[in-house]
Amino acid sequence: MNEPLVSIIMPAYNSEKYISESIESVILQTFKNWELLITDDRSSDNTQNVVEQYCAKDCRIKLYVNKENGGAGAARNNSITHAKGRYIAFLDSDDLWHPAKLEKQITFMLEHNYGLTYTSYQKFTGNSYLGVVTPPLSTNYSKLLSSNVIGCLTAIYDTEIVGKQFMPLIRKRQDMGLWLKVLKITPKAYCIRETLAYYRIDSGMTQNKFSVLKWQWRFYREVVKLNLLKACYHFSIYSIKGFIKHSV
Repeated sequence: MNEPLVSIIMPAYNSEKYISESIESVILQTFKNWELLITDDRSSDNTQNVVEQYCAKDCRIKLYVNKENGGAGAARNNSITHAKGRYIAFLDSDDLWHPAKLEKQITFMLEHNYGLTYTSYQKFTGNSYLGVVTPPLSTNYSKLLSSNVIGCLTAIYDTEIVGKQFMPLIRKRQDMGLWLKVLKITPKAYCIRETLAYYRIDSGMTQNKFSVLKWQWRFYREVVKLNLLKACYHFSIYSIKGFIKHSV
């Protein structure tokens, strides 16, 4: 009963097809002291009704609804506002967690007093499991600028070390903006090299490469506010690493 509370942040938008699986992967966690805060971003499908059924059965699950569609960052920030946990974790409404994910990651953070951690994760589509993404054992602000190695579905931060932090209000790359903000407070983020999460690639969330690069450039210039030279430098590294990553 001494487990710290973990607040799980889940944005939802037209997620009725997959959100039940995502919620069930939270319910099946061996670590039980959690709250699941779902903010619906004005879905036009049956998402809210699906979530309400879970709320009625488990008081740890709470539903909020944005007044207007603001994107995933705004939905996540709304849930973070309501979070009561020491730890803030992230899971999108089409992704899944390994049952031991929270238990292993919170133990890891408590033992080492880490402010931000992440794990390996596996891509999947339907019933087919694809490649495992194995990030480096640690990263810092300067390294993350050129390569976002922290999968949002794997990240957890400790509010006792870095405070309650929010995502920048942009349509894409909100997670990278948050990790960089946290890494200005704590010097490094650390990885558990176990596959503790599963990233769905067939939900319509995946963008084409040109769209990704467009948003990445805007992120460097408008969010991080790098000057032109530094933006070009980090953008070139990011592009090369992305090309290599998607070519293997």
